[in-house]
Parts: sequence; C-alpha cells; structure tokens
Amino acid sequence: MAHIEAGLRTYNKFSPFPEEMNRQIVGLMADYHFTPTEMTKENFLKEGKPKNQVFVVGNSAIDMFQYTLKDDYTNEALSWQADKKMILVTAHRRENLSDLEEIFDGIAEIADEFKETHKIIYPIHMNPIILEKAQKLLQHSNIKIIDPLDTINFHNVMRHAELILTDSGGIQEEAAFLGIPVLVLRDTTERPEGVLAGTLKLVGTSKENIVNETRTLLTDKTKYERMSGSKNPYGDGTTSLQIINILNEK
Repeated sequence: MAHIEAGLRTYNKFSPFPEEMNRQIVGLMADYHFTPTEMTKENFLKEGKPKNQVFVVGNSAIDMFQYTLKDDYTNEALSWQADKKMILVTAHRRENLSDLEEIFDGIAEIADEFKETHKIIYPIHMNPIILEKAQKLLQHSNIKIIDPLDTINFHNVMRHAELILTDSGGIQEEAAFLGIPVLVLRDTTERPEGVLAGTLKLVGTSKENIVNETRTLLTDKTKYERMSGSKNPYGDGTTSLQIINILNEK
C-alpha cells in the first residue's frame, strides 16, 4: 500500500477532524509513504518509520494546475468581481462551526471597510448550519456567495484572488503555488512549512484577528509582497511522475 500526501500532522486528533486521525491510521498500514516536504518526512522518521519507505516528492495537487488552468476561462462570479480586487473565502471545517459568527462578522467588516477596492467571493459549503449563518451574516453588496465549485472551476477562480481566507488544508498548498497569500482560519495547521516559508499565516477564528491581519496585508505593500513572493515549498508539478518512477523500481 502506498500513501500519497503522507506525514501531515497536527498531533491534535480533533484538528482537522477527521483527517488527522485518518492520516495516522493510513500511515500505520502503508508500505510506502510519499510525503510532500522534508518536514513531513521528519514526522515519519520520528514515528519510527524506516527511511527506505519514506520519499519526499512534493504534493500531487500541484501537478493538477498544468491541466486545470485555462487562459480563456470565464465565470459569472469573476464577471461580477472584475471591477475590483478579489478576496476569496472558504470556511467549512467542523471544528469551526461554533466560531462561524466570529468568522462571518469579520468577513462582513472586511467587506465594508474595503468596499471601494475589493469584493469577496465565497463558494459556500452546503452544510445547513453554514448556509443559515452565511445567509444571515454575509448580506453585503460586496460579498457574493456562490455554489461549491469543482476543481477546474475553483482553480480558475482562485488564480484571480489577491488574498485568500480559508480553513481548508489543500488550498494552503495550492495558493502557495499561485503566489497568493493565505490567512488560515485555524489555530493549527498540518502544513507548517507554509508558515515557515511565509506563504500562509495562522490567524484563528476571532473577528479581531481576521480583520486586523487582512487589513495589514491589504494596506501594507511590503508585507503583502513578502508573502506573495515567498517560495512555494510544496513541489514543482512533477510529483506523480516521481511516484511512478519510484514504484517502478520496487
């Protein structure tokens, strides 16, 4: 058994839930562990895995961009946003459901404070709790709530964002490839190499932190460019080929 995107850890089984537990369980069963970074490899070595079973190959999610990005892509939400810069939001984690009001109040304040320069697009998760709170708290002319997007549509919308606010895991890696700063709406991340590289920052779920950190990036060009110009630590788009070559040698 081979595990791709192996070795990600927060060591908190409830964050992210249930992914953290699932990853550790699969790690116990797998024969080969294909990890995205040296840090994720070290997690396995600390857990006692043999070195000859662990391979640093980057993340296969980065490979997809060569197939998904389209120069002639059009979308109704992008047309709505075209006269201003875009902030892209995703928020869906189970562990954040109790903090949705704080998160959404912060997003609404950002929409109001930067209404002259930015619009916010939120591809919403269809969880009824999220839907209800979003419809109640995100009624603003500069916020557009849209249906969930598949991978191709999401990548092509995301590439136009100036800033991303998210509690997602994969987006932290994908945005780094595109050079888009990410404020992570969580207190922990299984992708600490992004924090160290400077491509993302943990801001938690409090309204005050979300607003303040967003304001800093949107008003301080130096800090924004430092994040957007940070080196992507998650691979060069050849992960799948590396995995195939390694398995062919086994």
